[in-house]
Amino acid sequence: MLRTIESLAGYSIQATDGNIGHITDVYFDDNTWCARYLVVDTGTWLSSRKVLISPISINKANWEDKLLSVSITKDQVKNSPNINTQKPLCRQQEVQLLEYYGYPYYWGGDGMWGSGLYPHMMLTDYNGLISPSDDEDSEPQESTKAEQIKDDDVHLRSCQVITGYQIHATDGDIGHIQGFLIDEDTWVIRYMIVNTSNWWLGHQVLIPPYWIDDVSWTDAKGLLNLTRQAVKDAPPYNSNMQMDRKAEMYIYNHYGRPVYWMDENIKP
Repeated sequence: MLRTIESLAGYSIQATDGNIGHITDVYFDDNTWCARYLVVDTGTWLSSRKVLISPISINKANWEDKLLSVSITKDQVKNSPNINTQKPLCRQQEVQLLEYYGYPYYWGGDGMWGSGLYPHMMLTDYNGLISPSDDEDSEPQESTKAEQIKDDDVHLRSCQVITGYQIHATDGDIGHIQGFLIDEDTWVIRYMIVNTSNWWLGHQVLIPPYWIDDVSWTDAKGLLNLTRQAVKDAPPYNSNMQMDRKAEMYIYNHYGRPVYWMDENIKP
């Protein structure tokens, strides 16, 4: 099922021994547009410190009660690496965080999470990736880890920060990012909600983020290989819509693009 990231704001995160806090933002990686971390405000018990919680740790989601249970303790959260959530997160910081929790690295496989589809599966199967908890000789492990990240410039970015980014078509401005739809199972951002109110009567449309050809993070804008007319004629979106496969097919058929669940060139 697809959910708006905006709707996740305020969800409670429940550790094995009590409440950690509530979600305030989501970090996604700017290569795959997959949500890698939840930004959680810990509230009074940890002086409102903001911490990063990986979907890998989620063992149960209670969507009705807006509660996500995670397989970590409050003490683990308290002693976790202190990372500035106001800035993009680099791969080196990720390594530090994942090693602290004993999680395998999600990159390097054929799937969105290692070699698989779902983050929680990484706890039971490392899918051939390097594991920080490996008991083998540490020297080869450190060498391999360095090789993995030395040329890696992928950054994790805040959904909250890029909301409002301008989106441009091949022949002019379309509008701005108003929100995102995320897959609750894979944690992949499937669509940007683009508001065209500055030129088309408040029309909202859904556009897959991987259709963006280029993003200027400094100028806060993205460039699409679509025309304004194609966007203008696209199926409108509203928050009351049921986003099932039929509705998604309608969008992809309009643009004449292959659907993500059948396109072998797109990570699932």
